[in-house]
Amino acid sequence: MIYTSTLLSRGSLIGSLINKVRQVVAKNSDTAHTNQINKNFTPTPNTNRPLAAASLSNSSALRSKSLEEKIGLPPRPKKPLTPYFRFMREMRPKMLEKDPKIATIEVVRQLSKSWVDVDPKLKERLQSEYKKDQELYLEQRTKYDATLTDQQRAEIKQMKQDINDAKERKQLRKRVKELGRPKKPASAFLRFVASERTNTPQTPNQTYREWHQKTTAKWTRLSDEEKAVYLRESRKELDQYKKNISIWEEKMIRLGHIDVVRHGNLIDPPEPKPRKSQALKEK
Repeated sequence: MIYTSTLLSRGSLIGSLINKVRQVVAKNSDTAHTNQINKNFTPTPNTNRPLAAASLSNSSALRSKSLEEKIGLPPRPKKPLTPYFRFMREMRPKMLEKDPKIATIEVVRQLSKSWVDVDPKLKERLQSEYKKDQELYLEQRTKYDATLTDQQRAEIKQMKQDINDAKERKQLRKRVKELGRPKKPASAFLRFVASERTNTPQTPNQTYREWHQKTTAKWTRLSDEEKAVYLRESRKELDQYKKNISIWEEKMIRLGHIDVVRHGNLIDPPEPKPRKSQALKEK
């Protein structure tokens, strides 16, 4: 499916910076929390040890797993922070000390402006720290990549592709909704389930799964005449849906939104093949 990408707006750029700052802050908070635990931890039996272990496990659980960790590999070395985000990391605590109630988005805005006219000596120091950490990162990453097998590389590549595909599908669904795509009507079975929610609702002692299994079994026992009521309603709305979706897709094509149109509607139908009897007569 063709995917039309959009340019980053100022709002989305700020949002990206906010997310990056939050990741840095979360990482620093976890590190500080772990250090504090280690500092205060005294190995007395049956008291502090379980509490400290639980706190440490909670801190590690907050960090999302990398692709490598998801397939059972150790986490890959992380890229060092750029000079700009190092500046953000240093300045943010000072801003919070002056104004504890300041919003994250306001912190990003003010620091973004301050970065333009920041002291050249500070910039030079941050740049030097970044280059040093970058060299160390490249060395560590080279060693790490050398330990991966071809199969592990293929798994990581496939996972990245799956994630990108999922993001594209999510963004496409959002665009389709914003463009007002007609909603496909419910099937005859789903109509029956909806009616059962009113006629035979779930009891307090019954799980939804149990209720749904019972409803499904009831649907299979219905006669053809009883099912026909739901089938007629579904077919009627489905016919109207086909008309509406065709009109909507024609409109989308005219407006240039080709990526939201079903592939089958973009391909000219093949010419009908002659029947065998007709072909024999022509011979």
